[in-house]
Amino acid sequence: MRRVFLAAAAVLAMSPLAVLAEAAYPSKPVTVIVPYPPGGTNDNVARLIAKKVSDKAGQPFVIDYKAGAGGTIGAAHVAQAKPDGYTLLNASIGNLAIAPQLIKVNYDPIKSFDSVAFIGNGITTFAVRPGFPAKNLQEFVSYAKANPGKVTIGTSGVGTPGHVAGEYFQQLAGIQLVHVPYKGSSPAVSDAVAGHVDLVIDPLSTTFVREGRLKALAYFGSDQPPEGVKGVASVASQGYPQWTAAMGGSFFWTAPTGLPPAVRDKLTRWVLEALADPEVQQALVHVQVKPEPLGAAATTDKVREMHKIAQGVLNASVSVANAR
Repeated sequence: MRRVFLAAAAVLAMSPLAVLAEAAYPSKPVTVIVPYPPGGTNDNVARLIAKKVSDKAGQPFVIDYKAGAGGTIGAAHVAQAKPDGYTLLNASIGNLAIAPQLIKVNYDPIKSFDSVAFIGNGITTFAVRPGFPAKNLQEFVSYAKANPGKVTIGTSGVGTPGHVAGEYFQQLAGIQLVHVPYKGSSPAVSDAVAGHVDLVIDPLSTTFVREGRLKALAYFGSDQPPEGVKGVASVASQGYPQWTAAMGGSFFWTAPTGLPPAVRDKLTRWVLEALADPEVQQALVHVQVKPEPLGAAATTDKVREMHKIAQGVLNASVSVANAR
């Protein structure tokens, strides 16, 4: 009994220091892990939000890249970090909802993290290399059916949104594509521009569509075509009403589980204040992300929802593969 009392007294004795530390947060630079290579949508989103949050917090929020394995290397690094608010993850549907269902990871996608805030969904195009003989999804599907196993799709890696989007579309359209995984969005899209792969389904592809270096067949993730993209119909309006915006990738901030509530409240408030800024909203749309500000609890619900969607797609994909 005396031992329990002494332990409790020790906790109480430390609590004022903990309270002071939380009140002073952040007292040093904060690291925001980007789990994909530089130049992709995750990187663009992280930089935009980190800059605004840095201004509000009075300390630098520094971007650090830990790419690889579908974003799971960076996620594992954050899951194992001290939950003090000084190591955060610019997470995506890929490393918290998809990849853990495909490969072994050193974290639990739900239990290992405390959500901070949801930023938004990717505004994405189905884009093909310039010389590909299709102007819309119907023509693409017809060509793929006439050339089974010959049409390639480049993605930012196994377990990423582009990978699952491609698998899902194959199920819906009844076609078979060849998956070519890369180590990030930038190399995948660059190879499509160079003509080495036929199709990419990625928010970053829209930038190259605007420049005339890729050809858009469809879009999703917004109510109208992406900025600078004209004459293109949505995926849903081209015969796939069940398509979901989550397939374009979703972006949110999270931290190691055990984050002090006062620290999480600060971070959530700063991210949501950043998202309320019209300049930030416009900048996000420009990098192909539709802002959808959500607090910590709603973000956790969103992750669970996306996990179920990905699980359904992947299970169906396995069934289709086994039937071939």
